[in-house]
Amino acid sequence: MKKVAVNRFVIFWMCVLGAVCVSAAKRVITVEGDLKATELPLLGNGLMGFIPSEDGLGTQRTYSAGVHEPGNASSVSKIRPVMSPFALSTSFAGLKAERRTLDMDRAAFTTVLANNEVRITATQRSLRGLPCVSMLEVEVEALADVDGEFVDRAAIASKDSIISSSKRVSNEGKYRKMMRRELRYGGGAEVVASTSAILCGEGSEAVSADTVKVALRKGQRTSFCIITSICSGADYSDPWQESERQVLFAVREGRDRLVARHEKLWDELWQSDVTVDGNDELQTAVTTAIYHLYSSVRAGSRRSIAPVGQSGQGYNGHIFWDADTWMLPVIAVLHPELARSMVDFRVDGLPAARKRAQGMGYEGAMFPWEADPNGEESTPTYALTGSMEQHITACVANGAWLYFCTTGDIDWLRDEGFPLMKECADFWLSRVERNDDGSYSIKNVVGADEYAIGVDDNAFTNGAAKAALTHTREAAERLGITPDSRWSEVADNLKFHYFDDGTMREHATYDGAQIKQSDVTLLGYPLGVITDAKELLKNINYYDSKLDLKHGPAMSHGVMAVTLARNGRPEEAAKALDRAFQPNVRGPFMVLAETATNNRTYFLTGAGAMLQGIIFGYAGLDITPSGLSQVKTSLPASVKKITVHTPRGTFTR
Repeated sequence: MKKVAVNRFVIFWMCVLGAVCVSAAKRVITVEGDLKATELPLLGNGLMGFIPSEDGLGTQRTYSAGVHEPGNASSVSKIRPVMSPFALSTSFAGLKAERRTLDMDRAAFTTVLANNEVRITATQRSLRGLPCVSMLEVEVEALADVDGEFVDRAAIASKDSIISSSKRVSNEGKYRKMMRRELRYGGGAEVVASTSAILCGEGSEAVSADTVKVALRKGQRTSFCIITSICSGADYSDPWQESERQVLFAVREGRDRLVARHEKLWDELWQSDVTVDGNDELQTAVTTAIYHLYSSVRAGSRRSIAPVGQSGQGYNGHIFWDADTWMLPVIAVLHPELARSMVDFRVDGLPAARKRAQGMGYEGAMFPWEADPNGEESTPTYALTGSMEQHITACVANGAWLYFCTTGDIDWLRDEGFPLMKECADFWLSRVERNDDGSYSIKNVVGADEYAIGVDDNAFTNGAAKAALTHTREAAERLGITPDSRWSEVADNLKFHYFDDGTMREHATYDGAQIKQSDVTLLGYPLGVITDAKELLKNINYYDSKLDLKHGPAMSHGVMAVTLARNGRPEEAAKALDRAFQPNVRGPFMVLAETATNNRTYFLTGAGAMLQGIIFGYAGLDITPSGLSQVKTSLPASVKKITVHTPRGTFTR
């Protein structure tokens, strides 16, 4: 077995995987040996995403962000799988994996397979420059004189049938063989269409639209490439012809230009990055988290990010507070143009939110807990969160303010941001109830701790509403608009409940029960409702022991790390940060699961929380109305230096 330099995390995986060798450069993870039953990473471009198959010649599951099965009498709207862009079978038997490499610099996944006759190298990409197009490059090296074939059979992880047909297209005086595949869903009313073309090098031949034959002497090599465009009726009025046009364009561009454009766009994304000196494990975790976030959103799309993006059907592909609270702050700092798409999604959802508020008897806009692509509420009815987890409306408003603070785009604030924030504020004015002592309560809600149903004065709900009302007043003042005096009246008098020792309660009747995640600790960072260091640390010390470490998500520890790092507790911050991701890592490619005990991956919410611990905790970045600044923090002994590269400058601690 080849020897490589490894860190503590890598040694752990070598023990688990046996005769497998793992190396992790800054943005490259390589696994040598035949790796079975592990989570593989996402390849995505913000529209099309897929998880490679174990043999690297196809995909385990493939999703397009716009393709959602409509809701019906027995089920809510949900993202659904589409056909694989490639699913090769081969006549070469007994192949075993020698190596797998995730190159995050180039957003490419390469698998090397071999038997006694051939060595096959397969590289997959979800092209950044052509968001509907995926590409598989296959190189065959003959270890003996060989004849064989590869056949592409589109597959889908469901019971749906795919209609396949070959087609000859006349172009530039030549005929090209292409495969057309069609998938219908939504009772047959909706369609996804794909078109594939094969480009062959010397020594290989496309004998049909889906079959490649190779004939090589020992020592010879050949290669071929499959280019597939998958278009849906959600994005195009004529997905059949559009998929064909895109493939013809891609073929005309050629492999080299497609790859060069893809790599150039990824190089531009990586201009914003986070560097960790002195801790290889943490650097790899940070890089894979950023890579997966970048893979899940694209500028100008007016789409946000679901908890697992396009990596699976977790949470039905809906948009939650996960996007506004956990992912948006990181993306806004690193790439504001990507964050713009996320807030655009909320702006587009404003009409549906108005209608929802009216339907619930409130004013303004009430955003859905689980939003489908149209911004409609799509929470399954067995979950009371759909009607009761109303802090989402404050999270949306706070996300809009955060976007403005990172960009300073006053025109956007005037035209889109403030109108959204104002309608969220109007909702809270109609939602609160005035108490006899002049305070205000928000009753019968579910907070971030979803174990507590129908409680009054949930700490995070009240804190998020307070922040949203305050930010709406600040936005009005920025624009020269007279604020509604009720925004400050309610914000200043929302009710919070405390134990006798001054620890804030999760809600009015909280008695110390186990919690899914901590509402109270969020009132320091990111809400800024609590600023006193002693109170912040008191709350963390209390609620850290109440968290459900088996079944709860790890986001609480990410924000605890921020607060601890900002209040002179670097070693405690390091422990919290480790707990924010280490128990949830699956496999050597550092795929994140939602909790320590489930395998719902790739959990982008957790990636956002962990990165917030690094960016806003260790590095001390702060988002203010004047832009990015840096507060005083202390690094733990395990980290020598943190550098955050952003479009607004480089910040080092």
